[in-house]
Amino acid sequence: MSPILEVQGLRVQRGTTTILDRVDWRVGRGEHWVILGANGSGKTSLLRALTGYLAPTAGDIRLLGEHFGESDWRELRLHIGVVTSSFAALVPVCEPALDTVVSGKFAQLDLWARVTPADRAAARRLLRLVRAGHLARREWQHLSQGERQRVLIARALMARPRLLILDEPCAGLDPAAREEFLRLVENLTRRRRGPALVLVTHHVEEITPGFTHALLLKGGRVLATGTRRRVLTSANLSRVFAARVRLSRSGRNLRLAIRR
Repeated sequence: MSPILEVQGLRVQRGTTTILDRVDWRVGRGEHWVILGANGSGKTSLLRALTGYLAPTAGDIRLLGEHFGESDWRELRLHIGVVTSSFAALVPVCEPALDTVVSGKFAQLDLWARVTPADRAAARRLLRLVRAGHLARREWQHLSQGERQRVLIARALMARPRLLILDEPCAGLDPAAREEFLRLVENLTRRRRGPALVLVTHHVEEITPGFTHALLLKGGRVLATGTRRRVLTSANLSRVFAARVRLSRSGRNLRLAIRR
């Protein structure tokens, strides 16, 4: 079966600055990936290239069977769910959570499309799925950061995406809200016929057991890629963060500590 995503020799250059260099990456069906790297490693640029907001200088991107440059990426975005804290500022403050979820079907923020009763019923089911059914009528301005992230996940699932990208989704969450949110993410990795997940982070503590593979970036290049057990090692992470670190496992959780 064809992969969900295949990147070959991706290079993004602007002027004399190389942002991404010779990136190769393949996401197969049934895989859930984490992209890990320090600030400035190229994580955000890679996401922007995948979603068509940053044009490659060289290389190939195939996403959901479509080839970049030969397909309408605006149409393709309807099949890709994205959860990022940058959306928070774009949601109208008085918009009810239910409308925010429905907007995901149309890849819109500030919903204006015609909405059917079936759309609203589907949005209510998704809010219940992310344990936010009680928030359906609550306005965006009255949601906590953790509640907003749950609503944004429901919104991303509204279009039944085959790929769901979580771009540093725990930013701004307090410890309790983060733990609750990560339990939700872990549940998503276990859904039958659910989307492939890509989690972008620089905190190994956010990598739940359901993530099967890892891509490590450093300076715009791939440092390592493959199964999480092979890639997530103390040696590799020391190179990623340019520091002597030790990766440990406590039950099903990962921890990273600086070696003194």
